[in-house]
Formats: sequence, structure tokens, C-alpha cells
Amino acid sequence: MALFGIKWLDPEYIISSMGHFALVGICLIVFAECGLFAFFLPGDSLLFVAGLFVASGAIETPIWLVCTLITLAGILGNVVGYAIGWKAGPALFDKPNSKIFKKDYVDKTHEFFEKYGARAIVLSRFVPVVRTFITALAGVGRMDPKRYFTYSIIGGIAWGAGITVLGYFLGEVSFVKENLEVVILGIVFISVVPIIIEVIKARKEKRLAAENAAEQTQILYPKHD
Repeated sequence: MALFGIKWLDPEYIISSMGHFALVGICLIVFAECGLFAFFLPGDSLLFVAGLFVASGAIETPIWLVCTLITLAGILGNVVGYAIGWKAGPALFDKPNSKIFKKDYVDKTHEFFEKYGARAIVLSRFVPVVRTFITALAGVGRMDPKRYFTYSIIGGIAWGAGITVLGYFLGEVSFVKENLEVVILGIVFISVVPIIIEVIKARKEKRLAAENAAEQTQILYPKHD
């Protein structure tokens, strides 16, 4: 299976080509995706296929150890990504004339994490691309480190171990093996659903707030014919 027609993004090809160093390679990819802005690397699909390889015996390491190492790689990647955002944030955003890196963005990011921080960090683990950048944004937005790392660990365990175990138990099912790309796309879609719900909810709240503000304005300043 060449995922989306791109061979080097095919998790089966990646894992098979690394031979005895497959687990090391998987952990490095997870680390890079979570901490070094390597958003183009496979994440969910790689973990799912890793579980499948463990179940089939292609990866001889016990599933509990595979899950532990993958989880640690993801958490360590988050630590590095957060540190990059924390250190690089002031230098990037402390430029009054910049049209891209505005301080206002940092303030809005900080407000976002204050309101949705816990859910954002946990849920973002399951959303491709988002999990790559949200870590640095947490650092830029100066999200409380203790709070951030607490939920980063929770999300890391749920994502790193959860999807790998899912692949371990479902990977040997005939339908899954024969339709792996479709299954992976399904996993990606399901992972995006919580974020879609949050966006819809936020827009609804914003619309209701605007309507309430308009009603208050009408009460305070009624129009006179």
C-alpha cells in the first residue's frame, strides 16, 4: 500500500525499510512530528501500522514496551516544541512593524489556551498538522508549564498508546488489512470531529453573544421614529 500514492509516506514501507531499527525509527518520527514541526510525516497511520506489525511479529518488541517508548517520544517532542515556542516567541513577535508575527496573536493565543487549554492539548494529539504546531503555540502563548505538561502527558498516553493498541488488536482483522488506507482515513476523520464540534460551538457562542449585545444596545438606546 502506497498511502495517497506517495511511497515514502506509506507507514508499511517506512517500517519495513528500517528492519531491526523499526522501533527506533518510529520513535524518531513521532518525536519529530510532535516537536520539530515535521507535519508532513505520518502520525496516526504510523502508530496504527506499528501495532499491526507487533501483532504479526514483524516487530518483536512487546506491545507494552512499544507503547511506552512511543508515548515517551511524543511527550519529549512536546517538551522540545514548547521550549522552542517559549524561547522563539518573544523574538518573533516583538516586532512592531511585522505584519505576520504580531503581539496581538500571542495575546489571542494566550486567551485561547486559558479557555480551551486542557481540551486543546489533549484533542490536538489526534489531529494531523494541528498536533505539530499547537505545542509551539502553547509555548508562545505562555501557557502555564505545569498545566501544559500535565495534559500533554495525558494526551500522549491516549494517542501514542491508544492508536498503537488499536492497530495491535484490529490489524489482524481481514477487512482492516485489506482496506488499511480507508481505515486510516477513517481514523483521521474521527480524530478531527471533536475539533469541528468545538469550532461550531465557539461560533454559536459568538453569535449568541453578538445577538445579546445587540439586544442590550436596543434596550439602552431605543430607536425613535
